[in-house]
Amino acid sequence: MAETKIDPGSLPDRAQLDLARFADGLQRNRDGVWRGRGTEPVSYPAAGNNDCFALEDSSFWFAHRNACLMALLRRFPATGPFFDIGGGNGFVAAALKSEGMPVVLVEPGADGVRHAQARGLRTVVQATLKEARFRDGSLPAIGFFDVMEHIDDEQGFLCEVRRCLAAEGRIYLTVPAGRWLWSDADVQAGHFRRYTFASLRRALERAGFRPLFMSKMFSPLPLPLFLCRSLPSLFGHRRQPARSYSSQHQSKGRWLMERLWAWELTRLARGRSIPCGTSCLAVAELSSYKSK
Repeated sequence: MAETKIDPGSLPDRAQLDLARFADGLQRNRDGVWRGRGTEPVSYPAAGNNDCFALEDSSFWFAHRNACLMALLRRFPATGPFFDIGGGNGFVAAALKSEGMPVVLVEPGADGVRHAQARGLRTVVQATLKEARFRDGSLPAIGFFDVMEHIDDEQGFLCEVRRCLAAEGRIYLTVPAGRWLWSDADVQAGHFRRYTFASLRRALERAGFRPLFMSKMFSPLPLPLFLCRSLPSLFGHRRQPARSYSSQHQSKGRWLMERLWAWELTRLARGRSIPCGTSCLAVAELSSYKSK
């Protein structure tokens, strides 16, 4: 398929995108934030965005996830403004912006919106995807990173994504991997499920998407996660509040870990899937759209 890349200079981040081009249900307020209508409940801890914001800039996990996503986007480029759904504090969106990509952050939490603006993001929507009421087929690229596991109605969400996606558009996503890694940490985070390649593929295909590429990431972490979280949960040991676990986001054995992260990035850059890890990442397009 011949890629049509948008010229970042044609949609400069120093000015907000006019979201009236994409949605009927958004209004821009005095603080520069576009807001939707409604109060759709979200399965996410009330302090979740604040807890993550305290970790993101120093966390190997958030840094490596961003690096993997950038490798995926270079292999499968987006062709227009990128809509980051449930984008939290804008950590991913800020990385996209630094790559010269026009980006719209869509986040229902007020804390996340405030932190995203502090990171310099200009086009920010405070709403869920449903509340934003984007027009049919209007969004060229949609990302949702560690979002879908928080949504009980997985198929309803994916069908709403499909409705909004442009015919030639792509979706990009990450989800936690490994049903055997389920623990009390998932419960506290507001997760409904963890994924395998097979379950993620089924969910995407049922909603009308054709996966183009799927891989795992964080390949060194399944066993430590099982021993430190899943196994204690099986024996009834409850996890401490998330903010006390900041040390887990500091990379141990830095020399070895940096080489393992570099190995993962090299594989992804070459379009080769990683079979083992604690997260899945994927890119997909509409099954009715035939790549050239």
